[in-house]
Amino acid sequence: MAIVIEKGQGIHSELDERIGLECPYCGMYAHMSPQSVPDAASLLRDKPNHVGLVYKCDACDAPVFLRFTVREYKDDRVELYRNFIELERPKERFAFSYLPKHTEVLFREALACYSGNNFNAFASMCRRASISAFDALGEGGKLRAFEEVMVAQDIAGIDDESFAPIKSVLFGSGQHEDLPLLNRAQAGILLEVLKDMFYQCFVRHGKLTRAIKVRRFFVSDNDDNVASA
Repeated sequence: MAIVIEKGQGIHSELDERIGLECPYCGMYAHMSPQSVPDAASLLRDKPNHVGLVYKCDACDAPVFLRFTVREYKDDRVELYRNFIELERPKERFAFSYLPKHTEVLFREALACYSGNNFNAFASMCRRASISAFDALGEGGKLRAFEEVMVAQDIAGIDDESFAPIKSVLFGSGQHEDLPLLNRAQAGILLEVLKDMFYQCFVRHGKLTRAIKVRRFFVSDNDDNVASA
């Protein structure tokens, strides 16, 4: 169903549904309330293909900018498709400190591309970040990472045809110009798969190693205290 901007009545949804999304400022998943809506008469006069609206996060009151595509112009109302583009996306979180420095730099830039809706630039940076990670893992690192990615595909239940572009980006050996073009949905899958791969190859190892060192430290400290008593 459509979102409607009507003369004299403002904005409303045909099903009275509210928009909910992750706020780019507070990071909470919250409902968004319309705050600044274009004048219906101006839209009907100019007939733009896209309309920008400002919503207010119900959790932190911050303004959130969304862009909608116009579905149809009628005599006294403008109908918008419910799908929208977030002009400001929440920053992706990750335990960057566990990544090799070079991989961290490339992955941060990849996430910046994703947050800016530059999905094919994001894919290129994911290729560079994955190559850096394979080098850091050493001999057999690429195979280990590939096995982790295949496990992720199985867990998520993604069919081979849909998953092929993801594998091509991460493990392909061609030129960057040969990378597949990704849409928003494919870029989202690539993001989650790469985060999982980095977690399994670096973060899990780093956290476990650190935890064991802490345990050994306290065991050693207790043994010293007992011996000196």
